[in-house]
Amino acid sequence: MVKEAPAVSEPHDEKLKVDQDKPVNQAEDDVLGGLDPEATLTLSEAERRQLELLDANNRALRAQADLENYRKRVQREQQQESRYALMPLLRELLPLLDNIQRAIEAAEKNEGTDPLLEGFKLVAQQLQSILMQHDCQPIRAMGETFDPNLHEAVSQTTSNDFESGKIVMEVAVGYQLHDRVVRPSQVIVSTGPPE
Repeated sequence: MVKEAPAVSEPHDEKLKVDQDKPVNQAEDDVLGGLDPEATLTLSEAERRQLELLDANNRALRAQADLENYRKRVQREQQQESRYALMPLLRELLPLLDNIQRAIEAAEKNEGTDPLLEGFKLVAQQLQSILMQHDCQPIRAMGETFDPNLHEAVSQTTSNDFESGKIVMEVAVGYQLHDRVVRPSQVIVSTGPPE
């Protein structure tokens, strides 16, 4: 004797049953219509609070990014400041070096070797060595094309040897600290051959 399994019956709960003939939106309205209006308000309140939370989170992220950008900018400025901190000192030392060079040139015009001259030459070499150790380099001028960022024209002259715009003579040596000009080279610029 074989027993038949009991037939599965459909649930008879009318609230859960959705009429197949109704459109989906109307079926949703029927389900939501059965909810308490305060529950709907609570859902809207939850959505509003979620949006406020997202907005606050975005503002916090922007503030954090702004702070990080500020830190990086301050760090760059401090690096630049320390990199060029020697600039005022160099501006005061360079005239001293110029005077030493002039004394050497004047002494060399007199014939004979003077121990004092040799001492001045050593001092000048030491000063130039110290400048180079701190990345303070002389600006190339002689025979170069005049660059107003690096050179200061004190005069112009005609020249058969140099084309127009080329530097004929350097009156005072200019110097750069890293990539900034401490003092421009004072130069005489060619206007080309005489006409």
